[in-house]
Amino acid sequence: MFSIQKFFSQDNKFFDLLEASADECRESTRLLVELLKDRTHSHPLDEFALSRSKDKRITEKIGEELVSTFVTGLEREDIETLAYALYRIPKTIEKFAERFNLAPQRLQGVEFSQQVELMVRATATVADMVRLLRKMPPLEMVKEQNDKLQGIEGEADDVMIELLREVYSGRYEPIQAMMVRDLYDLLEKVIDRCRDAGNVISHIVLKNS
Repeated sequence: MFSIQKFFSQDNKFFDLLEASADECRESTRLLVELLKDRTHSHPLDEFALSRSKDKRITEKIGEELVSTFVTGLEREDIETLAYALYRIPKTIEKFAERFNLAPQRLQGVEFSQQVELMVRATATVADMVRLLRKMPPLEMVKEQNDKLQGIEGEADDVMIELLREVYSGRYEPIQAMMVRDLYDLLEKVIDRCRDAGNVISHIVLKNS
């Protein structure tokens, strides 16, 4: 069996960087939860930009380390693919924050809590899965976590259908309906990005089991 510990003993830096990236995903989620609490006015989005920038630097650092490291326990392509999959999560969250912040007053009473709760669960599960990579656990353990992510993504699809039913019912004025639909789509994308990252991790563990 391939020994990830043997080949990666000197390369814990990659695990450290990937875990740091997953932590930025959770931090961006936390910031979004706070942003949604006050819709009376626009808010500075510096912390979102900072979190996404930190994650971008982590992704770039991974690329630099791959160039300078001769042997890696994981395939280089897999490390790059996972780093990019993780980076897309806070990037999409920041995009939601930017659009929400254009006119939060128009979004009073709009329901985001169901999608956000699923997003919190999804980013937490991704972070747990990334941390499992360091020990390269049995495939069954990772599959259990990935199944949880797939279940969250399925719940998100069901929630999206119900939310769109409200949008199409005529409850909102045209401009507001356009804004709401756009924001719902972005939250769904965040959860999809989490699912994608989980699939990459599952693929990595399968290849090295």
